[in-house]
Amino acid sequence: METVPGYRIHREKAWARSPKSHLSIIARRNRDATASQLFRDLYEATGTRVSRVTVSKKLHETGLFARRPAVCVPLTSTNRRVRLAWCREHRDWSMDQWATVLFTDESRFSLNTDSRRTFIWREPGTRYLLSNVREIDHYGGGCLMVLAGIMLDGRTPLHVFERGTVTGVRFRDEILEPYVRIFRGAVGPKLILMDDNARPHRAPLVDEFLESEDIRRMDWPARSLDLNPIEHVWDALGRAIATRNPLREPSTK
Repeated sequence: METVPGYRIHREKAWARSPKSHLSIIARRNRDATASQLFRDLYEATGTRVSRVTVSKKLHETGLFARRPAVCVPLTSTNRRVRLAWCREHRDWSMDQWATVLFTDESRFSLNTDSRRTFIWREPGTRYLLSNVREIDHYGGGCLMVLAGIMLDGRTPLHVFERGTVTGVRFRDEILEPYVRIFRGAVGPKLILMDDNARPHRAPLVDEFLESEDIRRMDWPARSLDLNPIEHVWDALGRAIATRNPLREPSTK
């Protein structure tokens, strides 16, 4: 590694004076770096050898711990504007109004490893700082697709889609008819279906079915999965499955 004359000596002196602050600066500049990478960077810069355990201990002493990053989908300025308008429109809703909403969602459980196995260095209480969030658009590889719905006083069964693409026909036949229709009968005309903006959900035959059953649909801003309370269910389900199969941890959307 090439260095500016005198720079290497300066870095070595810095390490001798404050090893914790030296590693802390490196880790904060590259939060995705592993302990092994930090060790190599330190050695290349100063010639000092320390173990991975020592690297972790020094970072812990400065308040940095290895944690999974929060993930989010990329948002355009239009996405942000529409999301804000939706939140303002619903911020004063009463509990009775929210009690009429059936929140539904599909979640893809990855059969392969993904970014949930990636760790970053961060301080406690800083999970949602921009520097600690990673944007994820989709997951690749094999997966299992499931769908469920929750209300204030109830839930649908967990539906596992068999192989094949989820189409408008399948959404109507496997979800709307056996599950949502029952909730419409129990709740009455006040029921509001939240089913996001997935293409199968907006198929003409789905619109026709909802109209024929007098089921209202909630307008939903694009790329707003974080506003859907069912995401907490997916997170809990993923964690529960992970404890049963630690060698292949599922990921949720």
